[in-house]
Amino acid sequence: MVVGRGRYNPYLEQERLRAAAARRQAAEIRAREVQERRNARLREQAHLQDRSREVDEKNQEVADELHALANLLADGVASARPLDFESLKAEPKLPPFDPQGQARAWPEPTWEQFQPKPSGFFAHLLPGAGDRVKATTLAARQTFEAKHTEWVGREKARQAWLIHAKGAYEAECSRIKEETALLNADVDAFSGAYKAGQVEALNQYFELVLERDELPDGFPTTVRLAYVKESRQLVVERQLPLVAVVPTVTAYRHVKASDSIVATTRPALQIREIYVSTVSQLALRTLNLLFGADASGAVDSVVLNCFVDTISPETGQRVTPCLLTVRTTRDILVAHDLRKVDPIACLRHLNAEVSPKPHELKAVRPIVNFNMVDPRFVEKPNILGQLDQRPNLAVLTPTEFEGLITNLFEKMGLETRLTQASRDGGVDCVAWDMRPIVGGKVIVQAKRYKHTVGVSAVRDLYGTVLNEGAAKGILVTTSGYGTASFQFAENKPLQLIAGGELLYLLDQHSGVKAKIEFPEEWTDPRPDLVEADVPTIVVQPPAERVSTEAPTTAS
Repeated sequence: MVVGRGRYNPYLEQERLRAAAARRQAAEIRAREVQERRNARLREQAHLQDRSREVDEKNQEVADELHALANLLADGVASARPLDFESLKAEPKLPPFDPQGQARAWPEPTWEQFQPKPSGFFAHLLPGAGDRVKATTLAARQTFEAKHTEWVGREKARQAWLIHAKGAYEAECSRIKEETALLNADVDAFSGAYKAGQVEALNQYFELVLERDELPDGFPTTVRLAYVKESRQLVVERQLPLVAVVPTVTAYRHVKASDSIVATTRPALQIREIYVSTVSQLALRTLNLLFGADASGAVDSVVLNCFVDTISPETGQRVTPCLLTVRTTRDILVAHDLRKVDPIACLRHLNAEVSPKPHELKAVRPIVNFNMVDPRFVEKPNILGQLDQRPNLAVLTPTEFEGLITNLFEKMGLETRLTQASRDGGVDCVAWDMRPIVGGKVIVQAKRYKHTVGVSAVRDLYGTVLNEGAAKGILVTTSGYGTASFQFAENKPLQLIAGGELLYLLDQHSGVKAKIEFPEEWTDPRPDLVEADVPTIVVQPPAERVSTEAPTTAS
């Protein structure tokens, strides 16, 4: 059958609908693809922006670290000021009172809450209405009274708890106020002791000053201080940061091809230069801070030793090499405008010793070894320079004789300190053998005796060595020792120097040809027991050579 042109054809209509649907689907797919590409571009842009922000943040961190290192001295100069004792005081921090919901009374029950409602007109007409009203009222009255009694009990308990809680609270507040008052009294006492120049208070004061020094992140805060009142000198040890405090990255950048953030390494020479500058700035900052904080003017000079605490790459052992040491006075430092100086040149002008290779832990010798600072130490007299051509050691005063021994050991290459006679604790002189491994602290006692030194003196020296934590003890006398003394000293870190050895050492190390001649009526200042097997010794200048080596630590 032939279909006419204008007649409806369901098959053609279906095909048109299918084609239209296919076109719509294709259009939707194209639209989704376009949107996906747009979303991908947006995601990529967002990712690139995130990466860019990350790079900027990393570069800003590096810039901030470098800025902190570059301005270490300038920031310290701006913040240097005396310690405000009032800032150490505290205000009592009283907690608020917590009534735990018991501050307000519970609502008191009233009769109106329990009173029965009045009966209606017709209820009164029913038989027994009056009795029912009375019974209902009585029951309500009993319930009311029970509830009121219960309320009274709860109210009494609440008030009792509240009184107890307030009492405990007031007691706690009183305790806090008392503790705060005691703390503030301690601060006042501390302030008074500092102004009075007490050594312990001065040490504590300057420790607080350095503790409050706001250093950049990564800087250690370890310090040790010792104030020497006799010389008005403050000896300070301050720990330095390691070279790792210098950023090893110059800048960060984003590599789009690999989607990675790449760091540009800072040249090793630049790292070393920044580190030396940082160490120098920290030293000057510390000196300026200490002098600037000294409101009482107790400090005339400061010795600063700067060290690092690390592991030696050679031995794997913990080491604390000193990388910088400097001594200066207030007048000298004030003459420098630290805001404008070159830190390295300034330290050179102050005659500081700075490690030539601090990044390699090359140590310098401290101007004053911190362990040599002791309140018992006094200024050493130059006894050797005052002796006559042929001096008699027997006529020296006890103080002169101790000073002579101190001068002698110094000539022999030891670092020495003389102690005060009234505070020596059995120590006349403290010396340090600065050699590594075999060196250490040496306790020296000097006895200007005519008769043999008894073994009790040797025992006392050994006890002092143990008490002082020293590596060795040396007993020097103008006389000699008996067999018991040498037997006791055997296999102990003790060395006994008799009069003959003393005269020889004076001759060899100072060129002084001395003698020891006591008068007949001489009496030893503090005689020890004379050992029976050793006669009284009269010392003459030695004819034979004895050891001229500096005292060493026993192995």
